[in-house]
Amino acid sequence: MANVLVVDTDVSERKMVSDILAAEGHSVFQAGSADQAIQQVEEYQPDVVLTDLKMPEKEGLALVEKLAARPEPSEVIVLTAFGSIETAVKAMRRGAYDYLNKPVEKDELLLVVERAAEKRALRQESRLLKQELARKSAAGLVAQSEAMRKILELVAKVAASDATVLILGESGTGKEVVARMIHQQSLRGARLMQAINCAAFPETLLESELFGYEKGTFTGAQSRKIGIIEAVSGSTLFLDEVADMSLGTQAKLLRVLQEKEIRRLGGVTNIPVDIRLIAATNKNLEEAMSAGAFRQDLFYRLSVIPIKIPPLRERREDIPALLRHFITQSGRPKILEPRALAVLTEYDWPGNVRELQSMIERMAVLSGGDRIRVEDLPLDLTERKKTPGAIVWELPEEGINLEKWEKDLLSQALEKSGGVMAAAARLLGISSRTFQYRANKFGLKGR
Repeated sequence: MANVLVVDTDVSERKMVSDILAAEGHSVFQAGSADQAIQQVEEYQPDVVLTDLKMPEKEGLALVEKLAARPEPSEVIVLTAFGSIETAVKAMRRGAYDYLNKPVEKDELLLVVERAAEKRALRQESRLLKQELARKSAAGLVAQSEAMRKILELVAKVAASDATVLILGESGTGKEVVARMIHQQSLRGARLMQAINCAAFPETLLESELFGYEKGTFTGAQSRKIGIIEAVSGSTLFLDEVADMSLGTQAKLLRVLQEKEIRRLGGVTNIPVDIRLIAATNKNLEEAMSAGAFRQDLFYRLSVIPIKIPPLRERREDIPALLRHFITQSGRPKILEPRALAVLTEYDWPGNVRELQSMIERMAVLSGGDRIRVEDLPLDLTERKKTPGAIVWELPEEGINLEKWEKDLLSQALEKSGGVMAAAARLLGISSRTFQYRANKFGLKGR
């Protein structure tokens, strides 16, 4: 149940609305003027404020602006007489969550108040989780490799703007982690970022979730629903698996990016929205465009700032640090034996960081004692089924000089490839950039 402040100069109407809300278990407070409302807000910190706009328009709208500008704002719902929709729209532009026409219908009143309270609860929860999310995000983007260091630098640059970002990469590489880092470092970071997986919704349901609908638009639409894009106005919207969106919904999303406004399904009014859009996909959008499954104009709008996250097999330098983090995060500190670390570093990780995290959490629980040994690892890792021709060897008791061993391997690869770095990188199963970085470390030359 929510704390609700009802503001109305008409005592009888104020009491009627208050009685309906109190009967449903809400804690209700009342105010008869804008000044009283400000005092009540300071004292009770309500989740929702229901305010009439019968006060002089400037005073009513000024109250909405004052409430919206507070550090932890209540959700404001304005009550307006029939024929004053224009004023209600002004109020929404100044920060109101929604409006209701008088006379107020009981069911619609309760539904809108409930949704407004849920929105504020989510905002409060996001503030509590913000530090934890930031910590996890930073850990999820371990930047030992050159490629990830460059991505972190790019994140810091794009966060300061409102430019649309398109994040590309295989499943499990951390696309949502990057999106959250961009959001948290931006001026919108104090607000909740909304994340939607487009592949998780049927076509018609995704459209109504994103844009909302008016009462009576279709069977079952018993009241107006505010869409996610409208609800997240002022913050960031992350659309994962955007390539799974239908062409019709793509066209509507393009309009949002171009015109900065939406229209609810069944509605006739364009509603301005202020969102920062970050999209992601693990699909090849160029192939999708060629097949007619993805709009070119939307692609150009989304990819103002493209960020491609390399798979884990192309940034093996990050694996040891990720393993240490996930072992600590599991709450069961373990020592990772060198042989086990070598196996985990050499594995290709088709599921990328997500697969690595799941595996290490499982091992932290199932491995006996305070160590994770090769014998504790899943067979598909230790048998090396993932890489044809993989060399299985055991570290000698006397140990090895790892740097000399790495330099010798790089030298042999360069020799076999005739000095061509790209070919040498393929022989070792790493990216050209990674090979060049390692070769430069040892002063090896190639072309």
